[in-house]
Order: sequence, then C-alpha cells, then structure tokens
Amino acid sequence: MAQLEALNIRQMTFDDIDQVMIVEHSAFDVPWSRQAFENELSSNQFATYFVAEYGGKVIGYCGVWVIVDEAHITNLAVLSGYRGFKVGETLLRRVMLFAKVKHARTVSLEVRVTNDIAKNLYRKLGFSSGGIRKNYYSNNGEDALIMWVRL
Repeated sequence: MAQLEALNIRQMTFDDIDQVMIVEHSAFDVPWSRQAFENELSSNQFATYFVAEYGGKVIGYCGVWVIVDEAHITNLAVLSGYRGFKVGETLLRRVMLFAKVKHARTVSLEVRVTNDIAKNLYRKLGFSSGGIRKNYYSNNGEDALIMWVRL
C-alpha cells in the first residue's frame, strides 16, 4: 500500500472537532458525540488526541488515555477515502511513541472480533490478543477482542 506524502500528525485542538466529527461519522455506526470529544479535550486529564492532516484537512484521528504506566487507545479512525494509505498505522505509531514518552509500559485497545483489517494492523505493530469482552458493542452486541502490546 502507498503512503501519503506530507501527512502531518499533531495534537488535536477544539478547532479540529468539526472535521473529526466527519471522520467519526464516516467510520462508526455509533459515532461519539461532539460533546464527548469536547469533554475529552477539556476535562479528561488522562486523554490526548492526535489528528492526521493531509492538504489542510483532518483525515484521521486517534485518542489515548495514559494512566500511570498503562495506555489505552480509545479510538482510531480514518476517513473512508483515505484508508489503505497507512494513515491509521502512522497515527498509531505516533500515539505509541507518545505513550512511551509518557512512561507507559503497555498499550491496550478493544477491536471488533470481525474487524480483520484493524486486527492485522495491531498485530503488525506487536499487539497480541488478551481476551474477549462479550457483547461490547451496543449497536449489535458484537464481542470485542482485547489486544495489548508491551512497549
């Protein structure tokens, strides 16, 4: 797969939320609300979000909570027309580096058991299966696979 040249990864700001909402709605059947993102940026001391910007447009984002020595990926999404160009991988690598700098020793996440593309990406970056959360997804009751990696 090709990689986008001039992809800029930076921390998300409130000014990015409009574009992040477009990515969110393109990626998820049950998207987060604008208020959820506003709360993450303003009230969650553990949360940091990054955006992938291409041509001045936000085309992806990734959120992480770093609590003591553990990091948890809250969400990772790429605008549908930009999938397959390593945007998600670039974002996740940046977030993992951020977590390591913040002294996290592990990173965990949940992924739909049927999302083979995401699971393959996570395995490529060293994540292993760590269990199942039964009926995790509210829209269809699908199970989530818990994955984690030691940094």
